[in-house]
Amino acid sequence: YYATGDSTFAMCFNPDAAALPEKQAAAGENINKTILTVKEFRMAMSFGMDRAAFCLAADPTNSPGYALYSGQIISDPENGVAYRATEEAITASGVPAVVLRNGWYAENHTNGLSNALKYGALVGSAGNGKMASASRADLAEAAAIILTSDDQAGKIYDLTGDTAWTLSELAAEAAAQSGKPVSYTDLPAEEYRQILQQAGLPEHIVELVVDADVAISKGTLDHITSDLSTVLGRPATPMSASVALALQA
Repeated sequence: YYATGDSTFAMCFNPDAAALPEKQAAAGENINKTILTVKEFRMAMSFGMDRAAFCLAADPTNSPGYALYSGQIISDPENGVAYRATEEAITASGVPAVVLRNGWYAENHTNGLSNALKYGALVGSAGNGKMASASRADLAEAAAIILTSDDQAGKIYDLTGDTAWTLSELAAEAAAQSGKPVSYTDLPAEEYRQILQQAGLPEHIVELVVDADVAISKGTLDHITSDLSTVLGRPATPMSASVALALQA
């Protein structure tokens, strides 16, 4: 069970998947429940897992042919410590693995364009920092290709978009496609935090969003590689296409 400060140290797929909803319902809100919903497990992965302990719990003698680990590609060594530590732990476990370092999801920012168009302003604290983002669909397709390809164990893929863009460029693209005026307003981190809090976002989401923008302003997510387009066998989905898809929603 995941709780703040605890470690998730092992996981396996339950073959009796059909019984999971019933067991989850029976567990209710009991603090000792052992069955997590997908959302709960993602929260544990994101905010509370001892990644090294999790990976070292894997035993090559009873693990699958190879494991796939998907983390975040971060060019700033300080911000990439957790992810690199996980990769080191996977190597130490002896389990053959392929590592996917995902770029920033384009949807992390395009999903908020409807509000930006409504108020004529896109706000954040990313400054002129660039993001070499990739669409979730591209990253999912790449993962499927890699998982179904031979001789992948031991490889590392840095999966980014083919270009990097700023929030000012995102606002300009949204304005051009929608025909509505919208511009990017850069705010101090504390002011941006207060706006998100006033909007009713949970505190951990507020911190995640603000920290991400500050990291972007420092160039943490501007790294570009050709790995994604090479795996896909085509150019990665451009930011303009992600904007168009968001505006159709």
